[in-house]
Amino acid sequence: MYNTKTTMEQFFKELFEYSHYTNQKLWNIFHENPDKTSEKAKKLYNHILNAHQIWNNRIVPQQTVFGVWEIHPIHDCKNIDKTNYEHSLLILDKLDLDDIINYKNTKGEVFQNTIRDIFFHAVNHSTYHRGQIATEFKQNQLAPLVTDYILYKR
Repeated sequence: MYNTKTTMEQFFKELFEYSHYTNQKLWNIFHENPDKTSEKAKKLYNHILNAHQIWNNRIVPQQTVFGVWEIHPIHDCKNIDKTNYEHSLLILDKLDLDDIINYKNTKGEVFQNTIRDIFFHAVNHSTYHRGQIATEFKQNQLAPLVTDYILYKR
């Protein structure tokens, strides 16, 4: 028999590892092709990082929260992603995925969700916007990064 709690925590660790790996690969493209990456792609990439940081900080406040659409110098983004990844792993190690978090959104509205729901949203949100970045890359004659989870796992 297996422990469902441990299995779920391991699954989220794998999802965040995948997301981190993919974000780091994206950083390489932005870093190596500054003249070919559109402002929209940079904005979306920063948004992915900002949203992840915001959600982590709603669970365990650890640093000053970024603005949802704040733009960072590209050389800072690699480290921001690494910090987000490490913060998510810390949360997974310290808290239970079934814990309920009360938080305010950026409009000040109060909500509550489990850490599991928040983490799934954070990963899914990142995947969605990486798809938009792929479209931006194609439109600017850059090969889009293949970000399929199943390909990552192969």
